Parts: sequence; C-alpha cells; structure tokens
Amino acid sequence: MGHLRYLLDTCVFLWICAEPKRLSSKVRTRLADEGAELLLSDAVVFEICLKWLSGKLDLPAPPRSWVTEQARIWSAARLPITLETIYRSTELPVHHRDPFDRLLVSAALEHSLPIVTPDELIQRYPVQWIW
Repeated sequence: MGHLRYLLDTCVFLWICAEPKRLSSKVRTRLADEGAELLLSDAVVFEICLKWLSGKLDLPAPPRSWVTEQARIWSAARLPITLETIYRSTELPVHHRDPFDRLLVSAALEHSLPIVTPDELIQRYPVQWIW
C-alpha cells in the first residue's frame, strides 16, 4: 500500500492521545498502518488552545507543551492553514457552521486528504472521510 496521509479532526487527535478506545476499530487499524502519516492542522491546534483557555478542555499541561509532545509521540506532521484554505472555507455550503471544521474540510479539499472524523456534518461535504 502507498503512503497514506490522514487529516485528524480535533476529537480524533485528543482520543488518540488520551482515549484510544473511543476510536472506531477501522480508524485504529488505519492509523496503526506502518505507512500512515498523521496530519495535524493548525486549525486543530488553535481549537485545542481555545477550548483549554475557556476551561472546556482539561489537559495535563498547557497546549504549547502538551500538543507539541503528543504530536511528537504520534509522529503527527503539521499542516499549516493556507490562504487558500481560509478562502475556500467561506465558499463551502453551510452544512457546518463550526469554523474549525470548515477549515478542516477546506484543507482536505485543497490537499486531497481524507479526514478522520465521526462528525456527520463533515461527512456531508465532498471529502473522503474515515470512521
């Protein structure tokens, strides 16, 4: 099998790190594949930071150190938010109003990536998704 790249939704990244049993068996199998490359969007990092700051997300350390360490442990590569991603997020149908999820969908379209997500609203977009 070729080099497989997977864009992780925020909940999926958090579950990989802290609650892997919440992942579907299909996702656990795909992400454990030797050729799998996990991608962590800047949008996911920003969402984690904002949730932590507002008290909606409890982490064992501040996001700067926790996300960096977890990305290293899981070999998750950074996927920067590009201007194309931002512009495209405003051009999508309004299936989803969450700006972070719209950025993920836009990045997936821009880079031809599947999104690993249980989010049924994301699954309405013309992107490949895995759950």
